[in-house]
Amino acid sequence: MTMSSDNKTALRIALVAVLTAVVVVFTSIVRVPTPVVKGYISLCDVVICFSAYLFGPWAAAISGGLGTAFADLLGGYAVWAPFSLVIHGLQGLLMGLIAYPRKKIKTEVLSEASLMRMLIAGLAGIVVMVGGYYLVGGVFYGFEPALVEIPLNLIQSSVGVILGIVVSKTVSKAYPPVRSLMW
Repeated sequence: MTMSSDNKTALRIALVAVLTAVVVVFTSIVRVPTPVVKGYISLCDVVICFSAYLFGPWAAAISGGLGTAFADLLGGYAVWAPFSLVIHGLQGLLMGLIAYPRKKIKTEVLSEASLMRMLIAGLAGIVVMVGGYYLVGGVFYGFEPALVEIPLNLIQSSVGVILGIVVSKTVSKAYPPVRSLMW
């Protein structure tokens, strides 16, 4: 039995809403303040990477950008919200596009992203996230002080990539139909 286009669209919207909420939770529960640029590191990249690897570029871009921006607003980091929206949104979009090339997205039955594609996508996502926050921190606080944040952001992104791969591979194997919700 195939799902109608309307049902699939509704499920995808619900999926992105749930993923956005999970990003907010993962961003808010473990929040380690950073010393120089008055930001923080969190586990948000785990969900962003998971979303990109399992559900594709649009689910990761929307949930990653909105989820981190909402978490910034709710957590007292409102000045960072617009930048988190853009940086994590681009991170998720780029990772999803690399993990699933356009020709693969258009196929009806999607296979899993290869581990090599996931790793390359992860590296691209790390560059976007670390570079984006370095640039914003540099504008706000100076580029030399913002260098202190790079190792912390590298840790956050690397943990996100590794756990994102593990979780997405596990979920994909445990419940293969979930791949049909790619967006």
